[in-house]
Amino acid sequence: MKKTITIMVPAYNESKVLPKLFKRLNTLSVNNPKYSFEFLFINDGSKDNTMDLIVEESKRNNQISYVNLSRNFGKENAMLAGFDYAAGDALVIIDADLQDPPELIPQMIKYWEEGYDDVYAKRESRDGETWLKKSTSHWFYSILDKISNIEIQRDTGDFRLLDRKAIEALKELRESNRYTKGMFSWVGFNKKEITYKRDPRAAGETKWNYRKLFNLAIEGITSFTTAPLRISTYLGFIISTASFVWISYLLIRPLFGVPTGDGYTSIMATILFLGGVQLLSIGIIGEYIGRIFIETKNRPTYLIQDYKKYKSKK
Repeated sequence: MKKTITIMVPAYNESKVLPKLFKRLNTLSVNNPKYSFEFLFINDGSKDNTMDLIVEESKRNNQISYVNLSRNFGKENAMLAGFDYAAGDALVIIDADLQDPPELIPQMIKYWEEGYDDVYAKRESRDGETWLKKSTSHWFYSILDKISNIEIQRDTGDFRLLDRKAIEALKELRESNRYTKGMFSWVGFNKKEITYKRDPRAAGETKWNYRKLFNLAIEGITSFTTAPLRISTYLGFIISTASFVWISYLLIRPLFGVPTGDGYTSIMATILFLGGVQLLSIGIIGEYIGRIFIETKNRPTYLIQDYKKYKSKK
């Protein structure tokens, strides 16, 4: 019997690029007849005709299945829906924008057949992205790698192949505030790295602006380390010690004939500095408390409006 490979594609307002994606996925299937392919599309509440195109293509191609979410839940939750409904022995996550080439999937399958459970693609270059985006991404992964208790792969996105046991492990992680790139590292298993040059977006516009990327960075840091809380504790201790030394100096120096003076500037600078540190610490604590609040609600991470099941030819 043929093994089944699920190609999971989260999609949000990707109508311009879908025809090209359908064509290249079909070519992938034709060129690899040893395997059965499921093309699982997760429509994450698209506002254009993305879902209509997926439904029409599914009528022509029985390899296509889909999960239509009731609204936009975000890519992280959309991927969890893909984990839940994937039918394959292995699953490949790929973006709809074709920046990650489907032609690399056979190489991933080859390493999977050799016994690797997580074959992830590392970007050698990122064409079509600005210097600022590349630099901030590098800085983020450098910081996260230093403060996290687990190793996070750098310059690596969601484009990867996962064995069924890795998929089942990821399905166990049901938190609402998700950072899946960290989860890939957290679950472990036998990993293999391959490198590639990332292409520019084939059509349409990116859905990731700097606000969303910043929020994702906050999710990554707060989901996989409590280091910010520890840093705020250390900072508070250092500043408190320095303040105590400074106050002691102010009290003692008149005994040696050193005039104290008005000191308006130094007082205001000290107050503003301490106030800023306190607000920063409260903000860090608030981020963690907010995530605790969301998790205690225990709401489902996504809701489904429509679902078409993959019909295996086994």
